[in-house]
Amino acid sequence: MNKKWQIYETDTEETKRIAEKYKINELLASIIVNRKIKDEDIEKFLHPTRQNFHDPFLMPDMEIAVNRIIKAIENQEKVIIYGDYDVDGITSITVLKKFLQDRGLNVDSYIPNRLDEGYGLNKNAIDKIVSQNYTLMITVDCGISGIEEVEYANSLGLETVVTEHHEPAEVLPNALAVVDAKRKDNKYPFNQLAGVGVVFKVIQAISKKFNLEEREYLKFLDIVCVGTISDIVPLVDENRVISKLGLKLVAVTKNVGLKALLQAAGCKNIDSTTISFGIAPRVNACGRLGYEQEALNLFLTDNIVQAQEIAKRLNKYNYDRQQTEVKIFNEAIEMIENGEKDKNCIILGKENWHHGVIGIVSSKVTEMYYKPSILICFEGDEGKGSGRSIQGFDLHEALTNCPNHIERFGGHSMAIGITIKKSEFEDFKKDIEEYTKNSNINELLPVIKIDEEIDSNDIDINTVKDLKVLEPFGEANKMPIFIYKNLKIESIRALSEGKHIKLTLRDKNVVIDAIGFNMGKLVNDFLLGDRVDVVGSLELNKFNGRETIQINLKDMRKSY
Repeated sequence: MNKKWQIYETDTEETKRIAEKYKINELLASIIVNRKIKDEDIEKFLHPTRQNFHDPFLMPDMEIAVNRIIKAIENQEKVIIYGDYDVDGITSITVLKKFLQDRGLNVDSYIPNRLDEGYGLNKNAIDKIVSQNYTLMITVDCGISGIEEVEYANSLGLETVVTEHHEPAEVLPNALAVVDAKRKDNKYPFNQLAGVGVVFKVIQAISKKFNLEEREYLKFLDIVCVGTISDIVPLVDENRVISKLGLKLVAVTKNVGLKALLQAAGCKNIDSTTISFGIAPRVNACGRLGYEQEALNLFLTDNIVQAQEIAKRLNKYNYDRQQTEVKIFNEAIEMIENGEKDKNCIILGKENWHHGVIGIVSSKVTEMYYKPSILICFEGDEGKGSGRSIQGFDLHEALTNCPNHIERFGGHSMAIGITIKKSEFEDFKKDIEEYTKNSNINELLPVIKIDEEIDSNDIDINTVKDLKVLEPFGEANKMPIFIYKNLKIESIRALSEGKHIKLTLRDKNVVIDAIGFNMGKLVNDFLLGDRVDVVGSLELNKFNGRETIQINLKDMRKSY
């Protein structure tokens, strides 16, 4: 698939000024300039500290929420935390529950089952909570859309504090407090926290009220960091402070469940990639397959044997999720290749697909064909689905314009969830296909944003090591991508039965290794001696005690 290479125009003078002022190399300085990090924020970006946290009481309704929770602590009320089944929700419950237990409050939790109850508040759950005589419900990572449910809780005498990070509608739930920095009346300086980040601000605020030492809330930064990185929020501003400081705690974590999961997943290096690809999938697999309580129990237990047993089960759930995903993906690809490939939007429906997994498959289909996709699984006459889109096409807007055959849907421009009757599927599909005929989907190409052009002078181990200060990488702080032009191919071969590609490249007297994961097909497009331009990230490869620089390829072309 062709990709568009987009390189920043570097301000050379500003790069030199930043390099001199902050005593950093020019390659690092150019990335900071290109990413438009303001001069006054550079030191905080490079070396964040706990002094960089914002005042939690600037967040809407924080004072009301904190006072109500403190009242519950003082009166030893029955309090329940209502959370989501993903990593953000699980870590949010963990942090708030452990913190409140430290304050002497025996607090309980409720997580809806993804397969039976779906996301967010529901009236049946509220009935169960009220029947057990709880007086206060605190929502974490959910609740902002539960307008009817909060009103229902009010009618039954159950008070609610909502802590959230999702976009609110025009009308807020009629809760005692709605702590969400995305509210229109928000004065908090950063509104991109994960749900667990909002919970962190709540426990920070309670700590300030109680005049507690900072460590009473900072000690949870390992778990807050896991939820933040896993939820794919922008790793800038306060999220960067959380993740940068939190990863240091993850490396020495005292949470026996997290430690057991790191060991079970075989995680050696502790960085954002470890969280995103080692921890998050295993925790999310629990929610996807209906075992959400297992993930919470893992983070809450203080028993190392129990933690190790749960971690093993999480590995098994993740394996089961992967196998289910592979099966659905293969079936989807077969359907696409047999008649759907040339359509602007790929819409598939099938019996017995697992609706906890099809969102991942939709992402892979969209990535593979670079087209929007919607996958729907049918159970009887009911169909539940997920969709993913590409930059330049608003999938949420498409569904808004084709409402006739949809029961309900939600989401945003890049990802949606949908419920539809099986009998309406073909008509729905025709509507979307007709709508996309007037779009420019076939003209859209995946874009690789390139930070800087490099040459042999930049192939230096210390220079590459200096780039590590940019970590942790994630949304809005991607790993730097470089372009290196006019390299000569000295060796080229496929790995893993043709899946990957391995090259040795030469620039005058400099020889560089390069590897391209899932790029094995390119081995047929190039010959020894070809001159190529490559795009990729710089990384250190350690082998037999020796460090060498390797380019992790994102794309390559013949030089002209």
